[in-house]
Amino acid sequence: MLLNTPDIELWPGGLLRARSNHDARLLARATRVLRRKRDGRYLAAELPEGLMPLVPSLHREAGIETALDLLEAFSPHTRWGIERVYELPLARLHERLDQLGIEEGDYAGRTGLELVAEPDRLDFAGFDMFRRPLWLLPGAARAWLHMQGDALRAGVVLDSISGYRSHDYQLGIFERKLARGQSVDEILNVNAAPGFSEHHGGRALDIGTTDEPPAEESFEKTRAFEWLQANAEGHGFALSYPRDNPHGIVYEPWHWCWRGV
Repeated sequence: MLLNTPDIELWPGGLLRARSNHDARLLARATRVLRRKRDGRYLAAELPEGLMPLVPSLHREAGIETALDLLEAFSPHTRWGIERVYELPLARLHERLDQLGIEEGDYAGRTGLELVAEPDRLDFAGFDMFRRPLWLLPGAARAWLHMQGDALRAGVVLDSISGYRSHDYQLGIFERKLARGQSVDEILNVNAAPGFSEHHGGRALDIGTTDEPPAEESFEKTRAFEWLQANAEGHGFALSYPRDNPHGIVYEPWHWCWRGV
């Protein structure tokens, strides 16, 4: 289970990649790792002997008190059901949009997209095709694993490309593309504005298959896409952005969202 706060994620030990030998030794023993959402920096590791800070002045980190309170309250023996998933406040979102020159009301009215809050917890749904942990809402995680298994029994391989993304992650996509010379309007043709992506809510995932480049329109010509068209609805998944969709987002045959069943 991934525990989520507006500024910091609390990861279970053993799933994060070590960036040094020192990190590897700590992560191997950690039960939880506090990770800054803005840039992915590891802030602290919860070890059997106590909390080990991994940055100077941990107490000055934005949101650290909230994260430490959650760490103290959470017990691995507590049964957290689906009803315990709550939405986080839309913290700093207006600042992010202002930073990009995007006016929230105008963008929402023009695209028909709604703001999507992040959940306060997500479940592990296996690894994606890049061997990264895939996080989804509990119901979406179960539905994805069942759908992936059903497809495999039919001889079709479904791989996940990505699932949950934070508001900060979406902002990073924009910042990297701006640095490569793209304009905000060009990026908005492909990526939803921070706060408006279905990925924020833990319901959406991008799906690929063997021997097919990820997130390309050519995915529609694969057996995997054909199988999804016939079977995804039965698992609660729907294609979010078909051709000529009203949101003005390019056709994304790989992007599916769990609506529940």
